[in-house]
Amino acid sequence: MLDIRSVTPTITSLMGARLPAFSTPTPIPEVLELATTKLKERLVEKCFIYAPDAIGEALHRDFYQEFRSVAEVAPQQVLLRSMLPPKTAVCFASMFSGATPETHGSTQELKQVVTIETIFDVIPEAGKKVAIVTVKGSSISLIFPNRPVDYFFEEYDQQVNRRFKELLKTRDYDLIVVYNQEYDDSTHSTGPRSEKSLQGMRNHLQSFAELASEFLNQSEKNTRVVAFTPDHGAHLDSETGRGTHGLDIPEDMIVRSFWGIFDADEVPSGHT
Repeated sequence: MLDIRSVTPTITSLMGARLPAFSTPTPIPEVLELATTKLKERLVEKCFIYAPDAIGEALHRDFYQEFRSVAEVAPQQVLLRSMLPPKTAVCFASMFSGATPETHGSTQELKQVVTIETIFDVIPEAGKKVAIVTVKGSSISLIFPNRPVDYFFEEYDQQVNRRFKELLKTRDYDLIVVYNQEYDDSTHSTGPRSEKSLQGMRNHLQSFAELASEFLNQSEKNTRVVAFTPDHGAHLDSETGRGTHGLDIPEDMIVRSFWGIFDADEVPSGHT
């Protein structure tokens, strides 16, 4: 099983950018095969990455029917291992640099600035316009500063998603990364299977399906990729009765990513 570092070489391969200096060279083969089938030798022109916090494979295992809306838009599914420790800042630093925690330096949940190259360096270098739309104070808002990208830091998920929709109509970005955090917040406060947490999960799934569909419609004249790429999972702490993550166990370490690749004017199956 590949790990979440492979998101970086997958995106750079699809968009025709070079690898960041310390990235693993191994992209996700199923995604590149899908691109070859759909696009032949052409590159992806527009990319939307949705990065929800703590949506692990255990959720898909137990509530797989809830993920149908995600799979309808992004049908290629790939299991990936997270990073050790499976903490948000550690994982997203690896996901978007392609490097190990030892290399990028973020080895704990300290939101340490990543100084090595990331996709937020090499994608703009390839002449692409990039935006990061995230919750203010989140890991993604803090660990990737001073890149040649546009940053949009919002109060919470709803404002993040609203900003994304606005950008689709008013700007012309080639890569947009969106981060949402409600499920992670809820699982830490109430437990990974509480009604509040499960509603957070459902909100993320619905948000991806909605945002991805709007992205595909707005960029219909381009070749496109949409991706749902969680950072890690979560488990119940028997002592506190709340959710947590950070252990080398399947609940924390295994995530399912979803990918959809579309030619110009193509829409997902079942969509119009």
